[in-house]
Amino acid sequence: MGVMSNADVIRAFQRIADLLEIDGADRFRVNSYKKAARTIKEVPDALTKLNEAGKLTDLPGIGKGTADRIRQFLETGRIDVLDELQAKFPPGLPQLLEIQGMGPKKVSQAYRDLEVGSISDLKKVIASGELAKLPGLGVTSVKKIAEGIAFMEKSGGRTAMGRALPVATLFSEMIASLPGVTRVEIAGSLRRGKETVGDVDILCEAADGGAVVNAFATFVGVTRVLARGETKGSVTVDLGDGRELQVDLRVVEKESFGAALQYFSGSKEHNVLLRERAIEKKWRLNEYGLHDGDTKIAGDSEESIYAKLGLRWIPPELREDRGELELGDDLPELVELSDIRGDLHMHTTASDGKCSILEMANAAKRLGYEYIAICDHSKSSVIANGLSIARMVQQIDDIRAANDEIDGIEILVGTECDILANGEMDYPNDLLSQCDWVVGSIHSGMGESKSQKLSGTERTIAAIENKYVCAIGHPTGRLINRRPAMELDMSQVVEVAARTKTLLEVNASWQRLDLKDLHIMQALGAGVMITINTDAHHFDQFAQMSFGVTTSRRARATRNDVANCLSLGALRERISAIRNA
Repeated sequence: MGVMSNADVIRAFQRIADLLEIDGADRFRVNSYKKAARTIKEVPDALTKLNEAGKLTDLPGIGKGTADRIRQFLETGRIDVLDELQAKFPPGLPQLLEIQGMGPKKVSQAYRDLEVGSISDLKKVIASGELAKLPGLGVTSVKKIAEGIAFMEKSGGRTAMGRALPVATLFSEMIASLPGVTRVEIAGSLRRGKETVGDVDILCEAADGGAVVNAFATFVGVTRVLARGETKGSVTVDLGDGRELQVDLRVVEKESFGAALQYFSGSKEHNVLLRERAIEKKWRLNEYGLHDGDTKIAGDSEESIYAKLGLRWIPPELREDRGELELGDDLPELVELSDIRGDLHMHTTASDGKCSILEMANAAKRLGYEYIAICDHSKSSVIANGLSIARMVQQIDDIRAANDEIDGIEILVGTECDILANGEMDYPNDLLSQCDWVVGSIHSGMGESKSQKLSGTERTIAAIENKYVCAIGHPTGRLINRRPAMELDMSQVVEVAARTKTLLEVNASWQRLDLKDLHIMQALGAGVMITINTDAHHFDQFAQMSFGVTTSRRARATRNDVANCLSLGALRERISAIRNA
C-alpha cells in the first residue's frame, strides 16, 4: 500500500464532516471533524511520522478517538465511520455539495424530502418546481442552484490541476518505487499545465511491463480497474467528493520514450503540426518515434525529435498551436519557480489567515524569498474579518515592528483593499499612502445587473486609476469549475493598466489561477507587468506558487515580465513608478 499523505487524511475528515451534516448529526460532532481537518492542515510534519512516534495526540484538539481514526486511515486507507456514512447515502450525493448554493443543509433537505441523490435527481425536482416549494428555498434560490448546475456541467467534469497533480505525483512515486522501473514521467494536459484536466497520463520505462501494470492496478486509492494489459493500465481514483479521476499508465521502451512523452503530452493540435512537418520531409512521426521509411531516426528523447524537425525543443506549456513553431530563435526563456524572489499577497490572523505575520515571514525566509507583502482584507470584507480603519492603522505598526524583529527578509506593509460598487477604494487614500503595497480586489457584486451603477470593468479601471493601487488581485474573480469570471473588457483593463503601470495579478491559488493564460498573454502583449502571488492563508499554501508560474509560462512570461522576480530595490522603484505615473 502506498503512503497516505496529510492531504488524504484532511479530505477524509472533511468528507466525514460533510456527510455528518447531511445526516443531521449534532453540531459538536460535525465541528470536531472540521476542527481536526483544520488542525492537520497546519501540521508541518507528516502524520505517518507522528503516528510512528506515538505523537498524534500531542496535536491540539486531537484526542484518542480522533487519533485512532487517523491511525486507521494511515494504515488501511479507510475509516470505519466514513465507510458507514458513505454506505448510508447514494454515491452521487456528495457531488451536490460542489454546486454553488447547495450547502450540506440544503443537500440534506433535498435528499430527505424529495429523495434527491444525484445531480440528475436535482435537475428533475427543479424542473417540476418541487425544490422551490421546500421551506427556506423559493424561486430565487432555486434559480441560483440551476445556474450552478449549468456552470458545473459546462466545465465538462474536468478536474482542477491543483487536485489532479497530487494524485499524479503520488502515483508516479509509487510507480517509481516498483522493481525494474527506471523512469517515470507525467504527461498529458497536466504536463502542459492546463488549469483543468480530463484525466492523468503517466509514462514509465520498465523491464517487466505486465508486472508494473498489475501493481499499478492495486495501488491504494484505486476504485475501479478499467484496463489491465502488458503495457497499458487504466484505473479510476476516488477524489472524495463522489467524483473519480481516471489515471492511465503506459509502459514504454527506452528507445521510444521521448517520442511517447511528446505524443502523449500533446496537445493534439501541436502534434498535428509536428506530423505535418515530418510528412513534408517524407518522414513518419508517431508515439514510437520519427521514421525515415523503416529506419527510426529519432525517438529516445523529445529533444532529438524537435532537432530532426529543425526546431528548438519547445517547453510543454507552449504546445497549444499558438504559433509556437514559428518562434524559432525568438522562443522565450520562460519564468522559472526559482526566479521568484517574493510573494506579494498573503493573509494573516489579523483577517482570515491562520498564521501570524512572523510565521508567514519565517516560512517565506526558509524558501529563500527576499521579501513578502502582508495583505489582509479591508473593512468591507466582513466575512473575511476585514480590518476597520483603526485596526489597519494598528496593523501597519504591527508589520513594521515584525519587520524590525526579523533579519534576512523584508516584510512590506500591504492590504488587499476592496474595490467598492461605486469604484472607490475601501480605505481612504491617506491610509493607502501609508502602505508599501496595495492590492485592489473585487469581492462582491461580480454579476452584471441593472441596479449596479458601475460594471466590473468600470470598477476595475477606477481602481487602476488610483495611484496607490499597485496591482489588481484575481482580476476576473473566477473560481475554477465553481464560479464564472466577471465579464471584464480585458482590452480596456490592460490598456489603462499599461498607461498607469499598474500590475495585474496571477493568483496562484489552484482554485483561481486568475488571470488565466490567455489573459496574461493579452496583458503582456500590451506591455503590462504581472505579479504572481499565492493569496496564501497559511504558509503551507506558498507551495501553490508553482501553479501560478506554470500558468504564466503558458502565456510565454519571462522573469522580466514578473514584478516579484525583481530585487527589492527594483520592486520599490516599480512601485514608485506606479505612484508617479
